Amino acid sequence: MDMNFNMYMEDFINTARQEIESAGYKQLTTPEAVTEAFNKPGTTFVMINSVCGCAGGIARPAAAHAIHYDKVPNQLVTVFAGQDKEATATAREYFEGYPPSSPSFALLKDGKIISMIERHEIEGHDPMSVITSIQALFEEHCEER
Repeated sequence: MDMNFNMYMEDFINTARQEIESAGYKQLTTPEAVTEAFNKPGTTFVMINSVCGCAGGIARPAAAHAIHYDKVPNQLVTVFAGQDKEATATAREYFEGYPPSSPSFALLKDGKIISMIERHEIEGHDPMSVITSIQALFEEHCEER
């Protein structure tokens, strides 16, 4: 039973990773990768992924669809809370003033946090409203393609 559950979770996690990666987000799995990505000039949009239902039903679909917009960040990245623990902890060091929250989204500019869409703004909301919130950030802080 336990082995089957672990195999199920492994498949589930791999599917969650592939889903966000195929949408165009680069996975950051080490603290070094986070530091390198977050310190690039320009805007960085981060999806803090997780295995919860609101990540799969709302956050990942919103992340995939929100980027089909006139203005987008310079880079799209993701860390996986609960899976890549050190990378996620390093990412959260940049989210000054915001408590740990997953799933969530962060927008950084030149390595500094601009805004976050936290779990309470995702859970219980429909994907379209989350897409609208993400695109409002893009509209205000990002350049046209």
